[in-house]
Amino acid sequence: MTWSDWSWVLPEAFSTFSDDVDMIYYVILWVTGIIFVITEGVLIYFLVRYRHKEGRKATYDHGSSKLEIVWTTATLVVCLALGIVSKGVWDTMKIDVPEGAMEIIVTAQQFEWHVTYPGPDGALGTADDFEVLNQIHAAVDEPVWIHLRATDVLHSLFLPEMRVKQDAVPGKDIPVWFEATATGEYTIGCAELCGIGHTTMNGTLTIHTAADFQAWATAQAQRPRPRP
Repeated sequence: MTWSDWSWVLPEAFSTFSDDVDMIYYVILWVTGIIFVITEGVLIYFLVRYRHKEGRKATYDHGSSKLEIVWTTATLVVCLALGIVSKGVWDTMKIDVPEGAMEIIVTAQQFEWHVTYPGPDGALGTADDFEVLNQIHAAVDEPVWIHLRATDVLHSLFLPEMRVKQDAVPGKDIPVWFEATATGEYTIGCAELCGIGHTTMNGTLTIHTAADFQAWATAQAQRPRPRP
């Protein structure tokens, strides 16, 4: 991503759950934005209305219990509503991995993403697995289940167009999944400061048609691999 790509709004999204994520984001943005404008407006009004004047005697007010109950209850209702809606989206993103998803391993290491794919046998952890660097390839409309790992320090896998962001923690295997809804090339970034080369820890997420992905995977599996 370059400065020319920078925008005040979220990038266009291309995953099955991205609309739900964006909905929650914009609801929170509007709620907090309206509250911010109101509270800052009241603050400015009080600063002007009750500014120091010679001869004015100070008066003291301990507040209104009724008003405190109203705005505390309103805050509770808004937070509960957001929590209930967010819980469903959270479960979809973090727990409900679709059946039959393609499994890959993404290992974060300063300052690269090592992506391991199953070979022709379709199983991870066998001799025909193959690895690519700083690239994730997948087929459109097919779920991808990522086993996210790290070998050194904390990293964070960030796929902005998929609305995926998950920390990679050394010693842990953390599940992440997405299902892309459009072909194209998208951004892979690290969203956790991980060292002096953090800003260079980028990659490309390529979403193919099913046929093109199969052709790519077959070609990669047939490439000669260096001896260990």
